[in-house]
Amino acid sequence: MCQPQTVTALYDDLAAQWWRPRGAFAALHWLAEARAHLIPPARRPGAVLVDLGCGGGLLAPHISAKGYLHVGVDLSQEGPRQAAAHGVKAIRGDVLRVPLKPGCADVVVAGEVLEHLSDLPRAVEQACGLLRPGGLLVLDTLADTALSKFLAITVAERLPGVPRGVHEPHLLVNRAVLVEECARHGVRLRLRGIRPAVLDLFGWAVGAREAVRMVSVPTTAVLFQGIGTKEG
Repeated sequence: MCQPQTVTALYDDLAAQWWRPRGAFAALHWLAEARAHLIPPARRPGAVLVDLGCGGGLLAPHISAKGYLHVGVDLSQEGPRQAAAHGVKAIRGDVLRVPLKPGCADVVVAGEVLEHLSDLPRAVEQACGLLRPGGLLVLDTLADTALSKFLAITVAERLPGVPRGVHEPHLLVNRAVLVEECARHGVRLRLRGIRPAVLDLFGWAVGAREAVRMVSVPTTAVLFQGIGTKEG
């Protein structure tokens, strides 16, 4: 993930947890599956999906049958290695300076990475610039609201097994700025609030479920997805 160096180091320290369904990154598994539901099957042979902040490649099993060349970009040392082991063409790189050609991607995914970045406009410019005309942008992130900071940082990072220091409150994403910046680069972004299904979460907590579904909610004030198509 592209983020402050101390947070990148934290992800590397916890790298052995990437593929443990009940490990430190459990919620990222649930979000990866929800993200995959927004990605349609490839429309052409050789279609490319660029996964920004791919981490250990958790999206891979959910899109492996959709016909894309799955290219991952991540700043950590260990994330790309694990992603490569799961079928991702993984590149170690900064999502604020993506080492790929503009217009190379049919789909660009930015899952749980924007809230770690110090330059949101630059991140949006990079993501949208990778898209071919008609390409799809899919993202999920945390909103810059008091409620989000309370739930995602104050509460969540004090739960057993959840790593602390993953999120910096001042880096959470301003939704209006995000939508405006996407529009400046030819992508009209639609937002949708999501949260874990409560009964699933309870079942997971007591060991009765291995995964938790993400469900729609009427507010984008905490966790939200975005989807938009590039003009052209």
